Amino acid sequence: MAAGSAAERRRRLCRLSALSVYRRAAWAERPGRRHAGGKWAKVRPRRGEAGGGGLEPEAPPQPTASPPVSRVQRAKAPAHSPEWERQRGPAESWGEGGGVAGLLRRLGRLEDSRERAAELFRWLLAPVSPAEFVERHWERAPLLLRRGDPGYYAGLFSTADFDAALRSGGVRFGTHLDVTSYAEGVRETHNPSGRALPAVVWDFYQNGCSLRLLSPQTFSHTIWHFLSILQEHFGSMAGANTYLTPPGTQGFAPHYDDIEAFVLQLEGRKHWRVYSPRVDAEVLPQFSSANLTQAELGEPMLETVLEAGDLLYFPRGFIHQGDCLPDAHSLHITVSSYQRNSWGDLLEKLLPAALHMALEEDVEFRQGLPMDYLGYMGVANSDKVDARRTAFMKKVQSLIKKLLDYAPVDAAVDQRAKSFLHDCLPPVLTQSEKLKSVYGFPARWQDAGPCNVDILITKDTEVRLLRHGIIRLCNEEAGVMLYYTTENSRVYHKEEPKFLELGPEYIDSIEFLLSSYPDHISVDALPCETLEDKISLATLLFEKGILTTKKPLVQV
Repeated sequence: MAAGSAAERRRRLCRLSALSVYRRAAWAERPGRRHAGGKWAKVRPRRGEAGGGGLEPEAPPQPTASPPVSRVQRAKAPAHSPEWERQRGPAESWGEGGGVAGLLRRLGRLEDSRERAAELFRWLLAPVSPAEFVERHWERAPLLLRRGDPGYYAGLFSTADFDAALRSGGVRFGTHLDVTSYAEGVRETHNPSGRALPAVVWDFYQNGCSLRLLSPQTFSHTIWHFLSILQEHFGSMAGANTYLTPPGTQGFAPHYDDIEAFVLQLEGRKHWRVYSPRVDAEVLPQFSSANLTQAELGEPMLETVLEAGDLLYFPRGFIHQGDCLPDAHSLHITVSSYQRNSWGDLLEKLLPAALHMALEEDVEFRQGLPMDYLGYMGVANSDKVDARRTAFMKKVQSLIKKLLDYAPVDAAVDQRAKSFLHDCLPPVLTQSEKLKSVYGFPARWQDAGPCNVDILITKDTEVRLLRHGIIRLCNEEAGVMLYYTTENSRVYHKEEPKFLELGPEYIDSIEFLLSSYPDHISVDALPCETLEDKISLATLLFEKGILTTKKPLVQV
């Protein structure tokens, strides 16, 4: 009773929604304490925002002018090769035949989306294993893969796809496309305003300008599909840019980025130079650098020419520059992830919340500072030997250590997960998944009226989550929210975060669906109190594209 009363007082004291998230979760985590109502606060059931859905079925294979995928003999790297270089052939299973479109079709046959993501990452790094990559290269050192297979990325993106995006009429200068040049140490952007007409864009290219297509997943179904799978492996937004550079030119000044970069050479050739971080402050930086000059760089740690099918990875903070050889153009795509996804970014949210909780609950944090502390603390006094300074520093250290007891770690992680789901691309459905989802439901106008409109889910209907990583439960001031990705847009943050507000009678069922994935379970097995609640929840999640059924609900 006393704990419940304290919890009610805490709720009344909550004034800032973000703060209340951390307070609630941390209160529940504290030993011997629990929210009134159990693990999740009681809320009134209602639906969240409506919004335009982003899901589409997997597109049928498209013809491509890219070279066919070939099999090459795996060549062992010389013993003297540096750790960042591997000279071996493609993966034996996932990469053979059908190019990237065939790869994505094969991945679609895996029932578990986590396995799909892991296998795609394995293919991306082949023949280096993900375990070896994480141990030796991730956030540590570049990796160069020479595959000797110009068709390894066949079908992912091409200059023909670039031209088709321009002809679609949706590409605008500055928003989707940058026109750049770099000559005599000067980097320039030449973007006109308005729509990027093919005649204008190709004239820029013909006159030696590089073309950077931002977020090509907006225009390319294949890149959208590729990134939507890969993002689940990283647990962080996976983005991309494509770069088309004329022969004998360079489009960008040397710089370092704030993302983990995977450079996939799609067409032509490009000369790359990579430099180690110059000082400790540039190791795994939070933000990208300004343009750098050649005089600031020193000697490169890696210099190479990427051929079609090759991959170059470098961590954030590694300075890089690429230029085209005189005899060939270059088209590459940079796949990126882990922007602002560090321990420091988590603590940036966590520690202020912990301090607010400590101030509210612990009188020691509210006790006044010594009246004379200004006289012996501060930079001007930092060299003085004073027992009062020693005592002051010990007190600060003690309070910081005590602050950890108030840190609502799980709530902070949930809030980061909520942000990640907002960043996510919507999932791409296979044809089979579409038939068993609301996006393939055969409702239509026929014979002067709508038919096949009713979604008839019963207690015997077998359901499962569409993907494991598409939902997240978050305890917030207004109640328990279920955030989801199925109605996101392919355009970054075009839509507001999508959520459903759930009552306590549904929480265990959401956790049950997560733990059961990828198996199907009957609606009757959902741990709601009544059959009506079970069917209502399943119907709502089906309508939002979150659930699919084992068999199509309507046979047409």
